[in-house]
Amino acid sequence: MISSLISAKVHSCFVPLIENGDRVMGSSRRILGALGLLSCLTLSLHAAPAGAAVPAAAREMPRIPFTQRYQAVQHGGLVRASNSVISCRREESPQAEPCAEVKKGAAGTNGDFEMFYDEVDKDPDTYNSTRAELRVPQGAKVSYARLYWGGNLRVGEQKPPEDNGRVLVAEPGGAYKPVIADTVIGHRTDAGSDAYQASADVTPLVRKGGAGMWTVAQLNVAMGHSEVGAWGGWTLVVAYEHPQEPLRRISLWDGFESLAAGAGEAAAEQVEVLGLHAPAGAAGKVGVVAYDGDRGTLGDSLTVTADSGRRINVSDAENPFNDVLNSTITEFGRPVSVRQPENINNLGYDADVFDLSPALSGGAHGLSFRFTGESQGQFLGVLFVQTDARR
Repeated sequence: MISSLISAKVHSCFVPLIENGDRVMGSSRRILGALGLLSCLTLSLHAAPAGAAVPAAAREMPRIPFTQRYQAVQHGGLVRASNSVISCRREESPQAEPCAEVKKGAAGTNGDFEMFYDEVDKDPDTYNSTRAELRVPQGAKVSYARLYWGGNLRVGEQKPPEDNGRVLVAEPGGAYKPVIADTVIGHRTDAGSDAYQASADVTPLVRKGGAGMWTVAQLNVAMGHSEVGAWGGWTLVVAYEHPQEPLRRISLWDGFESLAAGAGEAAAEQVEVLGLHAPAGAAGKVGVVAYDGDRGTLGDSLTVTADSGRRINVSDAENPFNDVLNSTITEFGRPVSVRQPENINNLGYDADVFDLSPALSGGAHGLSFRFTGESQGQFLGVLFVQTDARR
């Protein structure tokens, strides 16, 4: 069994500072060693000078270490909207469950189906579009918003990577606006897939558009059938302030890392979120965006370790401890149903939010998140954490 360990502690070259010294966004670039070797990423947090240049959107790297993109201590929290953009059209494997049942939540992998784009906007100029509700509380002020999107470019067809860094976004009741990636794009090819993730700061757009159904279209993803299968989706992560909510520390991390195929428990990626200062009994949540996880293929897991050294499985009713990256879009063990379409099995796209409170029962200055992969491996894109803060 291949054994490799990736640990992350933050090391980065940051792009523009947001609104005060406690809010930082940035990114770090480093190609990791060959698969199977023991690797270690050390991440160290800096504040960038105001007005720092934004990296060229055209740049791509096959691996991007997880780094802290944004952090704040404020009365408020984090919310997100997510959806996949491609789903099954018909079965290609004799053992595959019927496509209609898979959409409703039956086990199934994207490689067992011909995959085709979801289209909800009835616009002839778009070839994929999906919607999801963003629940910003009434009276809240959006302090930061970032849109992430990604998918597989090589399935029954090959999509050009030149389109990776652009999507169309429509706020509730609004018209499409182009959104262009403002940081280095993760883009990794291998024998079976051509995977990428891009992202952009969309704070002004979300401040204007607010809560409601957001639509994302023209996400670059390939359709068709292959052994690896098609996948793709988007997630909008939003930090907000609200004077009536508890004081919380919120942290958004991103990168583009792969979990080794067949890695299991022997190999992992570890991301350490430090400086939390969460009191004993604090409430908290953690969100994860990942690609190419298969529902019903066991072996992948997510655990969290606090200062005490006690390791806790991060799982719930919809995301079992040994199949946590299982193509779901859930919050606290419940499917997020305010989406168009509302597929339960998203066939290769995960955007889940878990209860973090059990890991905070004794308080925590820091948390270590450890991911392990299933037999076919996955790609990790986003991690966000919200915890109560000491007053």
